[in-house]
Amino acid sequence: MILEVIAYTLGDAKVAHAAGADRIEIITAPAEGGLTPSRGLVEEIREHSSIDMRIMVRPHSRHFCYDADDVQTIVRDAKLFNGLGIDGFVFGALTPERRVDEELLNRFIEAAGGLPITFHRAFDEVLDQEEALMTLSRFPQVTHVLTSGAKPSAAEAVDTLRQLQHLATHAGHLRIIAGAGLTVDILADFIQRSGVSEVHMGSGVRVNNHILQPLDASSISEARGWVHRSR
Repeated sequence: MILEVIAYTLGDAKVAHAAGADRIEIITAPAEGGLTPSRGLVEEIREHSSIDMRIMVRPHSRHFCYDADDVQTIVRDAKLFNGLGIDGFVFGALTPERRVDEELLNRFIEAAGGLPITFHRAFDEVLDQEEALMTLSRFPQVTHVLTSGAKPSAAEAVDTLRQLQHLATHAGHLRIIAGAGLTVDILADFIQRSGVSEVHMGSGVRVNNHILQPLDASSISEARGWVHRSR
């Protein structure tokens, strides 16, 4: 079991590491669902922490269907970050038909220089999640899929997540990360019922359960306790 926590400041990263998070997802613009962070932030976090850090590459929050200008930015950001000692990327792109954009994913993989990739919650907007999972399973560089099971909260999609976990296990290298709406008080029951091996927490481990508040070390420690007891 792995506990991943959203971080969008150096302070967040320090708190997450000290409180026992296994991994952080580094973003900016949390109220928009997360966008590409600055190089300066990534460098600062790497200098001050050895925690596993995955970098969001998402140029804007309008949608997940990217035009040629967006692609240039995406590829450039991936090349920029892969030389900074990071541990992986968080990325997702869809076609207008709401399927995985395989052409752009291939370009991103090349720009990422072999680093592992989490396909993010663009996955929750695909036409068919099982089909999308099988598509992603053909890309060995895509190691994780972050999803709420296409519901506002992962807690509302236990059966879907259990099925996706089953399919991912049979696909071989893919792991499902359940995220969105998870709080410490429901975590143990959620892990048991969904069968997922990794959880992603944002507002659920922050002061007042609000995404724009600081991380709460005690909540992370408690979440870590439930996650690690499930190993």
